[in-house]
Amino acid sequence: MSEFLLYYRRPDPTTWVYMSSFLTIGLFFVFRRFWSIRNLDILLLILLAPGLLMVNEGYRRQTRLDRELVQSITLKRAADDQQATSSSDAANEDASNSASQSDAPAEDRSTSAAVSGEEANRTLVSATDAALADETPLATRQTGLDVVDEDPRTPQQIAAYDSAIGLRRGGFIWLFVIEMGLMIRMLLDPLMVRRPLLDPNLTTGGLNFLGISLFIFMMANVVASTPEIQREQGPELGPGYALMNMLPTIPVRPISEVLGGVEPPTLDELSPAQQSRAAIAKIIAIISQSAMLIGILLIGNRHFGNLRSGAGCATLYLLMPYTAQMTGRVDHVVPAALLLWAILLYRKPFFSGLFVGAAAGLVYYPFFLLPLWFSFYWQRGARRFAIGVLSMIGVLMALLVLGGTDPFFEHLRQMFGLFFPTQDPRGVWELGWNPVWRLPVIVAFVILSFFLAVWPAQKNLGILISCSAALMIAAQFWHGYGGGLYMGWFLPLLLLTIFRPNLQDRIALKVIDAAPATQPRATAQMDAA
Repeated sequence: MSEFLLYYRRPDPTTWVYMSSFLTIGLFFVFRRFWSIRNLDILLLILLAPGLLMVNEGYRRQTRLDRELVQSITLKRAADDQQATSSSDAANEDASNSASQSDAPAEDRSTSAAVSGEEANRTLVSATDAALADETPLATRQTGLDVVDEDPRTPQQIAAYDSAIGLRRGGFIWLFVIEMGLMIRMLLDPLMVRRPLLDPNLTTGGLNFLGISLFIFMMANVVASTPEIQREQGPELGPGYALMNMLPTIPVRPISEVLGGVEPPTLDELSPAQQSRAAIAKIIAIISQSAMLIGILLIGNRHFGNLRSGAGCATLYLLMPYTAQMTGRVDHVVPAALLLWAILLYRKPFFSGLFVGAAAGLVYYPFFLLPLWFSFYWQRGARRFAIGVLSMIGVLMALLVLGGTDPFFEHLRQMFGLFFPTQDPRGVWELGWNPVWRLPVIVAFVILSFFLAVWPAQKNLGILISCSAALMIAAQFWHGYGGGLYMGWFLPLLLLTIFRPNLQDRIALKVIDAAPATQPRATAQMDAA
């Protein structure tokens, strides 16, 4: 009986999309008020899944075709080199040596052929690994002109490659359309004053049980996975923290769905350095996911005054197909957890600044949240918030020095994004769109960042959450390394906005204590009055 009762296999991503979608509708759809904003939010969240599936499937097909193409080219080159070497040796050999070689035993000739075959196989393996490890632009890899002088693909391979590229492009466009709808929804959220209480269709105990069960299975997937040394869609070439970008990706997809059609290596096949990095990445992913769920529950209990809403928000996050596929992506989950804890500790500007500064220093893009957050704390707490941000940035810079990441100034420039936007991006911008069009998108994003600093003039906690989510969604449109896929940066904030009550009274002037230096002055003014 234990042979099948204890057997566990990771669900297929498409299967999980169907299961999670039905569960999401059953748990959170408001059946008694069909035409409600809550139902529109649930629909938009569910519609994120098809685009994610299309991008991953297109990338999987494309990577497998790339591998097959490189192997065929390497085999052809090895065969041509062997033939050229054999012809040259035959032309230079003496007639007597040729005659003696023809009289040699068959065993010697077979041994020589076996040795040549082993050398060719070793050449094939090393050349294939080197070609796949080289992250060349798609236009170069597509034609194979960096390996041979002409395109070696058959018409069927070309059609399959174009189909994979079209599938990825369609998935990115789908994601951008849905994310545009979510961004507009977040920007309009401050105008929604009436927010009726819409609890999930399950008790708090049931939500907690379901959430804990999902969390255990997802963390088990992380522990049982082996890392991918080469990232699928990572910011290793873009702005971000150098020490964080050294961590590998922990894939949690089923083995049959591994990108490229090649099983990941076992732990025994990894070097000691790679094993230690894999262990660190797993620990960070598990801690970050735990911190995110705890933060959601605490925000629901302390700031929303409704633990059931917090439990529903955490359960919905675990049900999302994105969470199941990207559980082990450290560059996705760490910034999300830091931003959540900045929201949780918003009444302590210094600690909130520490978390926002850490998120910005690690992945760069939260730097554009600073105008919004300074606007929120402008009436009270701005100086303490600034001290927290600068302190954390200083700590990260010091860790760069202690970590020995040379050259230091190059990594410092990468951390703050102090370079011109890349003309060789990944993601949707490598699939035929001219990277020049990213420039007006970046300009519009910067304008939006500063616009949210002045509108609305007085910000409460609800506006801070929704506008932060809107900015993190907007960053996906110009993110040059997998933009559209980094949903973790905005998904928890988006869910909090969906479940939040009316928070108009949670403004900095009311909920934040005055700084110690200003308290005696305020006391003296009250006594004089």
